Amino acid sequence: MASQATQAAPDADKRRQVPGGPTAITFVVCSAAFMAMLDVFVVNVAFTDIGAEFGAPLADLSWVLNAYAIVYAALLIPAGRLADRHGRKPAFLAGLALFTVASAACSAAPQLWWLVFFRGLQAVGAAVLTPASLGLLLTALPPERRAKAVGIWATTSSFAAAIGPVVGGGLVELSWRWVFLINIPVGVAAFAAARRVLPDVREASAVRMPDPLGTAALIVAFGALSLGLVKGQDWTWTGAATLGTFAVAAGGIAIFVVRILTHPEPAVDPALFRTSTFVWANITVLTFCTAFGAVFPSVVLWLQGPGGYSTLVTGLAIAPGPLMVPLFAIVGRRLATRAPIGVLVAAGNLLFAGGALLLAAGASADPRYTTQILPGWLVIGVGIGLAMPLMLSRATARLPGDRAATGSAVVNTSRQLGYVLGVAIVVAVLGTTGTAPDPTRTFQHAWWFIAATAGGSAVTALGITGRTRS
Repeated sequence: MASQATQAAPDADKRRQVPGGPTAITFVVCSAAFMAMLDVFVVNVAFTDIGAEFGAPLADLSWVLNAYAIVYAALLIPAGRLADRHGRKPAFLAGLALFTVASAACSAAPQLWWLVFFRGLQAVGAAVLTPASLGLLLTALPPERRAKAVGIWATTSSFAAAIGPVVGGGLVELSWRWVFLINIPVGVAAFAAARRVLPDVREASAVRMPDPLGTAALIVAFGALSLGLVKGQDWTWTGAATLGTFAVAAGGIAIFVVRILTHPEPAVDPALFRTSTFVWANITVLTFCTAFGAVFPSVVLWLQGPGGYSTLVTGLAIAPGPLMVPLFAIVGRRLATRAPIGVLVAAGNLLFAGGALLLAAGASADPRYTTQILPGWLVIGVGIGLAMPLMLSRATARLPGDRAATGSAVVNTSRQLGYVLGVAIVVAVLGTTGTAPDPTRTFQHAWWFIAATAGGSAVTALGITGRTRS
């Protein structure tokens, strides 16, 4: 008994003797997570310039985006599991270092396939960094500071996703390589600060390696599913190649499910899914992010197509919507002290759906920004700001400390799968825009789909129960 008390004392002292306080820890963790999330979206606006320099066809060029999305989504859960098992600070530092070095390599890529390879390395770093960052917030901070810190983390990551095209538009004016170069000073500064202020909190039970076969099955499943979604339009949705990739994905998921139910050290602890809030929050995140992943490219394509905007002007035109995100994230956190989380998330999703319907109603052959685009875009930004941070913070709020990073990885995998689904579907809907006699009709179809998906997310959000109090 005495020895246990003696052993517990150093652990308690270790938690108290943190070089940085809660504010410093939150700032460092959120800065790195912001950078990693920003890169998911910022490359979109550099697409044309990269293709022009390398002379690459669209089918090959698409892998600059796809390689990142596939590797990131596939590795999030196993990376989160390893962070839970072997320490969140080492995982955070390793992911941040790899992401920064890979960004430098991307900026110097001599040809397209080297760039695709380095983008895959970037995604590995981001996949290690992301769950470790949220796991640190949930374990390194005092309990009374965690809800607010997770809300800030969720706001910064969603804001990064929202302003990616704006930042990219400005950087591409210099060179597409600046899209990657900008990560280097941020990554170096964040690494130095993280080494100093982050505590090395480890779980006593985190000693065994998670199931390697289950992890491999998950990677294959997400890789095949993502490949089928992003290439389905080219291969045709009923073609043998598309159906074959979906069959491989289904087989990988089946193996993964069997392994997590039978293996003594599964890649994902099945106990996570016994928390109803966690399950409903993940369903809501998946459907919400499907709409989220579809709405940004649809508006960018609308502005650059019928609107005739340049890349830089397009970035500036979409800025007002993202600016609503952090503002209404603060509103949502304050309302969460008085109203059920599920109701607030549902309200945000309904606003998102309403904004998409406004875009559809205002679509015309000669779009006017201030009357036909801006109102719906602002409402969408309000809905995203109200819904997304509350969803993400609620998803992991009731998980025990030793499952924090794994749980956050599951949530972020749901996000990435939603983004891939949204982009694939909106590209399929808009695929005939260039040859259609009235392209506004295809954009209306895309926005109707987005509104319906956000509306479905509002329904599932009602399963996220309870209140969050500071």
